[in-house]
Amino acid sequence: MNLLDILLLIPAAGALITAALPSSNPGLLRKFTLFVSLIAFLLSLALIAPVNAAPDRYAIETNVVWIEHPAIRYHVGVDGLSLWLIILSTFLTPICVLVSWKHIEDRVKEFHVFLLFLLFGVIGVFVALDLFLFFVFWEVSLVPMYFLIGIWGHDRRIYAAVKFFLYTMAGSALMLAAMIWIYNRTGTFDLPLLLDMLATRQLVFGASEAFWLFLAFFIAFAIKVPLFPLHTWLPDAHGEAPTAGSVMLASVLLKLGTYGLVRISLPMFPDAARENAPWIIALAIAGIIYGALVAMVQPNMKRLVAYSSVSHLGFVVLGIFTFTQVGLDGAVYQMLNHGISTGALFILVGLLYERRHSLEIADYGGVGGVAPWLSTAFVITSLASIGLPLLNNFVGEFLVLQGAAQAKFLYAVLAGTGVILSAVYMLWLVQRAFYGPAPDAVKHHVTDMNGREWALVLPLVVMMVWMGVGPQSFLPAISAQNRQVLELVSGEPQIEKSAQEVAHVR
Repeated sequence: MNLLDILLLIPAAGALITAALPSSNPGLLRKFTLFVSLIAFLLSLALIAPVNAAPDRYAIETNVVWIEHPAIRYHVGVDGLSLWLIILSTFLTPICVLVSWKHIEDRVKEFHVFLLFLLFGVIGVFVALDLFLFFVFWEVSLVPMYFLIGIWGHDRRIYAAVKFFLYTMAGSALMLAAMIWIYNRTGTFDLPLLLDMLATRQLVFGASEAFWLFLAFFIAFAIKVPLFPLHTWLPDAHGEAPTAGSVMLASVLLKLGTYGLVRISLPMFPDAARENAPWIIALAIAGIIYGALVAMVQPNMKRLVAYSSVSHLGFVVLGIFTFTQVGLDGAVYQMLNHGISTGALFILVGLLYERRHSLEIADYGGVGGVAPWLSTAFVITSLASIGLPLLNNFVGEFLVLQGAAQAKFLYAVLAGTGVILSAVYMLWLVQRAFYGPAPDAVKHHVTDMNGREWALVLPLVVMMVWMGVGPQSFLPAISAQNRQVLELVSGEPQIEKSAQEVAHVR
C-alpha cells in the first residue's frame, strides 16, 4: 500500500468511524472530522515532491486486479494534472468543517459522514486510471452532495437536490454507455493501456464511432462543468445548498467535468475533439458572456456567485479547446483559481447569512462600517474573482486569453468581455452590500469575524496572493503533463514555451 492508497483510505475510514461515533456528542464528531481532514491534507502535501520530480508520468501508481471478469482494475496514479486538484480538495475539506462548526446543528453525524465520503469520491476521480473505477468514484461523489443539498439546504432544497441528481445522472448514463462500448471493442477499461493501443494503431475508432463516443463523454463532463446551456441545475443547487456544500460543489465538483475533458476526452478522441472544437468554443464564450450578464441582475448573493461560476468555467473550457500549451496551462490553473476564490466567496456569503439570515442583496448595506475585516476579506476575494493583477484569477484568465488569441484572435476579444462584465457585477455587489448607510438589522446583527472565521478565511486569502504572484510554484508540473496531452491530440512534440509566457505574466 503506497501513499496514494492511504490518502484514499483515510477519508473512507474516517467516514465509517464517524458513523460509529455517538450522535449525542456533536463536539466530538466535529473535532474528529476536522482531525481526519487535516491528516488527509498533510498526506496530500507529501505527493508534491515525487510528482514534481517526474510530473509527466504517474509518480505514484497502484495497478492490481479488482474484478477478473469483466477485466476491471484498481488502477490509480497521480501526475502533474491531478496533483493540485487533489490538494485543492483536501485543503478545502477542513475549511468546510470549520465553516459548518456553528451553522450545522441538526444531524451533525450524518453531515460529517457525507462530507468525508465526498472527499473520498473526488480524490478517487482525480486518481482513477481505469474507466470503470473512474465511473464508480464519479457516482460516489454524486451521492453525498445530493444529501448535503437535500438535508441541510434552504427552503427549496429538495427541488434543487433532485434537479442536481437527475442532470448528473443523465450525463453519467451516457458516459457509462460509452465506456461499455469501448470495453466491448478492446476488452479493457484501463486508460493508459487504451492510450497505448491508440498510439500503436492497435485500436482505431471510425470517424462516426469516435464522434458519438466523444459526444457521450463530452455531455457527461459538460453537465458537470457546467457548460452553457447545460448549466441550469447549478444556480438552484448553489442557492439552496449549505455553505460547505456550495464550497465543495463550486471548488471541487465542477472541476470533475473539466478534469474529465483533459484526462479522457482529448487523449481518447483527439480527431473528434479538434473537429468539434469550433462549436464547443462558441458555447464556452456564450457561457462566459451569458453567465456574467445573468449574474449582474441577480438579487440573491449566492445565485450571483453561482452564475459567475458559469462564466469562469467558460474560460476553462475555452482554454482546453484552444489546443495550445499556454491555453491548456491556463485552463488547468484557472480550475485551481476558481476553487480558491469562488470557495472563499461562498464562505463569506455564508458568514453574512449566519448573521443577517438573508441572502438578498437588498437586505444589506453599510457592512463595511460595522464589520471592517469581514468587508476587507470580501473585497480582496472579489478583486481576485475579477482578475486583478497580483491575485490568482488574473494569471489563469491571462493564459487562457493568450491561448485563445493564438487559436483565433476573435475568441480572445469575445471572451475578454467577460472580464469586464465580471468587474461590473462584483463591484456592484460590493457597493450595494458594503457601502452606504447600514439598515438597523445590519447594525444589530452583522458583527466582524471571530477567531474561527479568521482561521478559515485567511488561508484562502494567502493562496489568492501566492497563486497571483508565484504561479511557477504550481505551473511546471501542470505544463509537463499538459504537454503530454497535447502531443496525443496533435501527434507532434510540443514546444516548451509556457514557462517563458508565465514569466511575462509575472
